[in-house]
Amino acid sequence: MIAEQPQTDLKAPILAAFNRLRQHAPAMALTTAAQRIDRLKQIKMWVETYRTDIHAAMYADFRKPSAEVDLGELTGLMGDLRYTIRHLKGWMKPQRVPTPLSMVGTSGYLHYEPKGVVLIIAPWNYPFDLMVGPLVAAVAAGNVCMLKPSELTPNTSALLKRMIGQLFSPNEVVLFEGDAETAQAMLDLPFDHMFFTGSPALGKVVMTAAAKHLASVTLELGGKSPFVVDETADIKKTAEILAWAKYFNNGQTCIAPDYLLVHESVKTPLLTELQAAVERMYGSNTAARAACDSYARIVNQHHFQRVKNLIDDAARKGATVLMGGRTDEADNFIEPTLIDGVTDEMLLMQEEIFGPVLPVVSVKNLDEALAHINSREKPLALYIHSSKQQHIDYLINRTSAGDTVINDAMIHFTHSELPFGGVNNSGIGSYHGYFGFQELSHRRSILRRQFGTMSFLFPPYTERVKRFIGWAVRFS
Repeated sequence: MIAEQPQTDLKAPILAAFNRLRQHAPAMALTTAAQRIDRLKQIKMWVETYRTDIHAAMYADFRKPSAEVDLGELTGLMGDLRYTIRHLKGWMKPQRVPTPLSMVGTSGYLHYEPKGVVLIIAPWNYPFDLMVGPLVAAVAAGNVCMLKPSELTPNTSALLKRMIGQLFSPNEVVLFEGDAETAQAMLDLPFDHMFFTGSPALGKVVMTAAAKHLASVTLELGGKSPFVVDETADIKKTAEILAWAKYFNNGQTCIAPDYLLVHESVKTPLLTELQAAVERMYGSNTAARAACDSYARIVNQHHFQRVKNLIDDAARKGATVLMGGRTDEADNFIEPTLIDGVTDEMLLMQEEIFGPVLPVVSVKNLDEALAHINSREKPLALYIHSSKQQHIDYLINRTSAGDTVINDAMIHFTHSELPFGGVNNSGIGSYHGYFGFQELSHRRSILRRQFGTMSFLFPPYTERVKRFIGWAVRFS
C-alpha cells in the first residue's frame, strides 16, 4: 500500500525537482514540433542502441525472455515513436471547426496546449514500455514530467534512470526510484496531470490524490478480461492464440485473458488443443517447462504466493486442475495451469489473476456468457472468438469493455491508429499515437470575431430583439 507519511528527507528532493519542472513548464510549452521530434528521436535512438541492456535488465528482474521483451515492450513502443515522429507536426497545427449560422462573423479552431507538469507512475509487469510509452505522449504534447518506476523491477528502474539522465535535463524530465513512500511524496504535489498504470485499488488512491488538486488523470488499470469462444470458432487457431496470450510474460499482463468462457459443445476439443499448444510452446512436462528459456517467472515471492494461493483455494473448493499446477517457490516458478469446474466462490474468479492460471467456465449459449461478463466490473479487454457476425455483434452491443479484439488477443495494444485504455474500473482515458497526444494535451477552444457584432441581441429586450433571439433559437 502507498504509505501515508513519507519522510521529510525524501520529500525535499522531490519537491525541489517539482519546482524546477513547474518553473520550466512555460518554456517547454513553447517548443516547436521540430524540437519535440528531436527529443523523440533521441529516445528512439537510445532504445535501439541499448536494446541488449534492456533485455538484460528484465531478465535479471524476472527472467523475461529477450523475445518477449522485444515483442511485449519494444515493438509497440518503437511503432508509437515512429508514428508520433511522422505525424506530430500535423497534430500540433490549429484545427479549424465549422461555423454555425448563429455564429456568422466568427471563426473557431482548436488549439492543443500541454497539460503542464505530468506525473507518470509505471508498473512492474512491463516496466520499460509502460514508462516510456506515456512519456512519448507527454513529450509530444510539450509537457515536463516526473517519473516513478516500480521498485519491484530494480534493474529496469536503474536502466530507466540512466536513460532519462542521458537524454533530458532535470528541468524537463526527472526520475525518482523508490517504494511506496516515494510515490506518496509525489502524489502529495499539485501536478497538472497524473498518469498511472497499475491495479484498480491503487488507481483509486491516485484519483483521490489528484482530486485534492483538481488534476486530470489517466488511469490504465486492469480487471478480469474474458475470452469468449462460441461453437463456430476455429478451435485449433483459437487454442494457439489463447495459449500464447495467457502464458506470455507468465500471465502478468493487464490485457491477458483472465478466464475462458467456452460453449459446452466445443469445450473438450478446445482444451485438448490448448494443452497441445502449451506443450509445443513450453514443453511437455513440468521439468521441461521449468527449463524452458521462453517462459518468464513470477516477479517476486509475494506475487508467487498470491497466485499459488489462488490455485490452492480453487482446489480446496472442488475445482479440477486439468494441466500444470506445480510450483517451485525458490524459483518463483508456476507452470502453465488450466483449471476446470470453477465457481464464483473461488478467489480466482473474484480478483484479477495476473499469473499463468486459466479458469474454464462452460456455457450453454451466448446469454450465459453475457451474464458472466456483465456480473463483473467492466474489463480492460474483451476477446470474442467466433465465425458468426451475429454472435460477435450480440456481445459487443450488450457489453462494455475498454477494448475488444475479435478472433485474436492482445495485439490491439500495438495498433498505432487505435486508442488503448479502459472504462470505469478498468481505467480512465486512453493513449497511443494521436490519442496519446490528445490525452496529454488540453484541447483549448479559440473563437475569433472577424466582423459584425451581436449587439442586436443586447438589452433592452424589445419585441424586435425578442424576434431576433427567437430566430437564434430556431436556426442555431
